Amino acid sequence: MLFADDTSEALRAAVELANSALEPDTMTTVDDLVAFYEGYGYTGTLTGDEAELAAVREIRPALRTLLSSPRDEAVAHVNAMLRENAALPQLVRHGSTDWHLHAVDDDRPLATRILVETAMAMIDVVRADETSRLGVCADDTCEGLVLDLSRNRSRRFCSTACSNRNAVAAYRARRAEDER
Repeated sequence: MLFADDTSEALRAAVELANSALEPDTMTTVDDLVAFYEGYGYTGTLTGDEAELAAVREIRPALRTLLSSPRDEAVAHVNAMLRENAALPQLVRHGSTDWHLHAVDDDRPLATRILVETAMAMIDVVRADETSRLGVCADDTCEGLVLDLSRNRSRRFCSTACSNRNAVAAYRARRAEDER
């Protein structure tokens, strides 16, 4: 395991949320927000209203900037996110999840909790000098973020769709070359 489970999960959630802003936008309804909240095991307040959806949608560019920044720039973004949100790391345990870090109270707005949890996860990434595990999709037509948690650092595409599209294109290019 490269990172602690809560770090990996926060990174996955942040990448998905940042990528949801790409066309087609996949975070457009309160139901999308609730599915995201439940899918990534967030705890605490969820108002499930349009204002909360708007606030979460508004942080997507900041997440994209953080996750795609070189190491030293990422540090500045992490520090700003923690400072601006008055983060105070605490060990917590809830449900079936053992001790892990939360840095803001569960009653803070969801968008704030997402920003702070992502910043806390990025602390581990920066300290381990593993920012190369985050990048942009290798598909020339896609700007999706990629989180590579594989042992051999082989993940290059943000989705199966991008991977398949490139595999098919490479196959067709080889076939065309063979026919010449």
